[in-house]
Amino acid sequence: MTRLPRTIAIDGPAASGKSVLAERLAARLGYFYFDTGLMYRAVTNEALTRNVSIQDENAVTQIAETIEINVLPATENAGDAASRMASVPSRVPDDASRQFTVTVDGRDVSYQVRRPEVDRNVSAVSAYFGVRRAMTAQQRRIAERGCIIMTGRDIGTVVLPDAECKIFLTASVEVRARRRMADRLARGQSVTLEQMRDEILKRDAIDSSRSVAPLRPAADAIHLDNSALTIDETVTRALDILNQCAQEWA
Repeated sequence: MTRLPRTIAIDGPAASGKSVLAERLAARLGYFYFDTGLMYRAVTNEALTRNVSIQDENAVTQIAETIEINVLPATENAGDAASRMASVPSRVPDDASRQFTVTVDGRDVSYQVRRPEVDRNVSAVSAYFGVRRAMTAQQRRIAERGCIIMTGRDIGTVVLPDAECKIFLTASVEVRARRRMADRLARGQSVTLEQMRDEILKRDAIDSSRSVAPLRPAADAIHLDNSALTIDETVTRALDILNQCAQEWA
């Protein structure tokens, strides 16, 4: 039997459905799922909490280099974080609002990293070379365990350039804006479709134009547009892609 790829990279723009797809695939395959974006969110949240200017690259980079970020299964006690540099879940709890426990120096910031202010500033923080260098080192160590699905914007191009399977997931701006609006409304936030569309376009522009690790598909990534697909259909297409990758690595 041909084995499935042990390292799977899923890249794509904001609200393209990377997290949901990775969760479903991880549960189906028994793999670890790691959302690298949570690390950048944790750095952003810490800078905001300390009243450090997001525009102060040196100060933000120093935060990234000195704090200890842990990503744990949501069901695991956050107090265990001190003994683990980074852990990832192989399945996601039913509480979609708390898919992970994220800690910074032992403090649980799982909900804070999802607040709108972090959403608005995380792209700027993730564009800093020093921040990406600090986060990439941790991400590569995590990937060494194998049987892992990593999501982000530069996984296939920078973090795991030798990943055995790379998927570039995308959807139209309109579809992504509607998804982001539904997520915000579910969290009790008052937003409009126009606001979400503008936010998505701004995020795309920042992610795609930054000089360090810009958002772009790896040369060997397989593209998957899920604008008109349900999540089940997206998972089916992704499984087909994994089988295709497995054949190429056989």
